[in-house]
Amino acid sequence: MDTHISTSSASRSLFLLSFLFILSYLSSPTLSTSERCHPDDKRALLRIKEALNIPDHLASWNVSTDCCYWDYVGCHTETNRIYQLLIYDTSIHGPIPPSVGDLPYLETLVFSDINNLTGPIPYSITKLQNLKMLRIIWTPLSGRIPDLISQLKNLEYLDLSRNQFSGSIPASLANLRKLTGLQLEGNKLSGSIPDSFGRFKDNLYVFVLSQNMLSGKIPKSLGQLDCESIDLSHNKLVGDAKMLFRENSSVKGLDLSRNRLDFDLSNVKFPKNLTFLDLSYNRIRGSIPQQVTELDLWRMDFSYNRLCGRIPVGGKVQQFGYETFTHNLCLCGTPLPECK
Repeated sequence: MDTHISTSSASRSLFLLSFLFILSYLSSPTLSTSERCHPDDKRALLRIKEALNIPDHLASWNVSTDCCYWDYVGCHTETNRIYQLLIYDTSIHGPIPPSVGDLPYLETLVFSDINNLTGPIPYSITKLQNLKMLRIIWTPLSGRIPDLISQLKNLEYLDLSRNQFSGSIPASLANLRKLTGLQLEGNKLSGSIPDSFGRFKDNLYVFVLSQNMLSGKIPKSLGQLDCESIDLSHNKLVGDAKMLFRENSSVKGLDLSRNRLDFDLSNVKFPKNLTFLDLSYNRIRGSIPQQVTELDLWRMDFSYNRLCGRIPVGGKVQQFGYETFTHNLCLCGTPLPECK
């Protein structure tokens, strides 16, 4: 009997201990079923939703759900902080909400294809010191590009293309020492290219200022750039551009078309890795260097200039048609008429 009582008591004790263990297990904060999303991030996103006033587009942004699983945001798998915000193709009427500055872990911020986005870029974005990519494209945002962008010291890619920005390009953008890509094409920017942009020489690989109203000479400091792609086309740039041609540079794509550039091409050394070259619609003089036959080009255009002499023979040159060389002062040879 004593043994039975002892065994029964032990069983009850074991059951009680097991129950307490399970209860403790289920209530453990490390295994809680509470949401991943940080409450501060959730509050900021809900303020952004209210300001944007697009409830249908942001229907998943619901106070009762976990913001780590909302549309158009990215939630870091380790920190559970919001690091991406991508708003695009919506019927937004109004400015970029200042509340975007209340997402301190944001690394990527994109506003794209928004026909009725208005107002300036808010000063509050200067709080986003972890921001690596800022892309505001295909919107009607106007006015000057604000100097405040230069305060985003960790920015690696800045794309403000296809907006209505006007005025001069802030020289202070050169303070973004980690920048690898700068795209400002398709705006109404005027004035000269800042000489300070030569400081981008170490990291920048995409440099696009095309389709603006930029004028003046190309700064000699840009000769220090080691970009893969340089596009200064469709502006009003004048004078020399030889500083952009260095045989050992990394440039693969160079588009200087539709400017008013005036220099002698004869002794230029083309970058060895060049695959895209467009110099059309300028006032470029001299002859086409024989070195062009050594390049693996898939696009080349020398048309509408003041070039003379025989078109070099060899390589891929003769694979390009008449339109590549037409409307020059006195170029001759295949694919143009033979030289006299």
